[in-house]
Amino acid sequence: MNKPADRMLDLSEKGSGGKSLDRRLFVQFLGFGGIDPALESLLVRDLENSSLTAVLYSDINDYKGAGLLTMSEDPEFFVTGLRQFLSDSSFAVLKPKPEHTMLGRTYSLGYEKDLERTLISGPMQKIFDPELEWGIWYPLRRAKAFETLAPEEQRAVLAEHGKVGFQFGDAGYAKDIRLASHGLDKNDNDFVIGILGKELYPLSALVERMRKTQQTSRYLESLGPFFIGKKLFSTRQAA
Repeated sequence: MNKPADRMLDLSEKGSGGKSLDRRLFVQFLGFGGIDPALESLLVRDLENSSLTAVLYSDINDYKGAGLLTMSEDPEFFVTGLRQFLSDSSFAVLKPKPEHTMLGRTYSLGYEKDLERTLISGPMQKIFDPELEWGIWYPLRRAKAFETLAPEEQRAVLAEHGKVGFQFGDAGYAKDIRLASHGLDKNDNDFVIGILGKELYPLSALVERMRKTQQTSRYLESLGPFFIGKKLFSTRQAA
């Protein structure tokens, strides 16, 4: 039986001028260890021959470590196509690092003019920009006290934090990927953040600057663990 129109839930992403789009990109990060130089070349070969849209990172903190970033608009991909690939390829012999497993989805804030760019093409463009070789990926959980703030107080906290990101972005030092992970993370994290750049130092400086904002200093319950890596290989399938 159909529900009355006034009881229907609209879960589409909202933009400015009453725009809406019922699409979003799901992004997953997986960490691995136990990689030697010979195996590394096999991982690249297998990704190159696959149908995945993915980025492989070398782990700066583990000389035998790597991170695999994959994405799809259909979350079923992660329990079908990706699972099959990981089981049938050279990745099957690697040691998973569950502490670096992250899953999130793109989302809108309600004022975006181009929702397709905000939710799909924009994040993809940043992730696959060949100049943005370095990446820091991490989860975060907001303190519950943030949710009790009045809307105008929340906007002020987020604006202060966002201003720092815009300064680094406008200067060409860093681009960010923001993903919501509500109900998608085993540790109850709220977001997955990716900070991408041409060099590593500016990304570290950005994290340092953000530590001084109200959002980080007062309204974050947890942050990390951090994966820091450099692109080893990327493959992007045509839409």
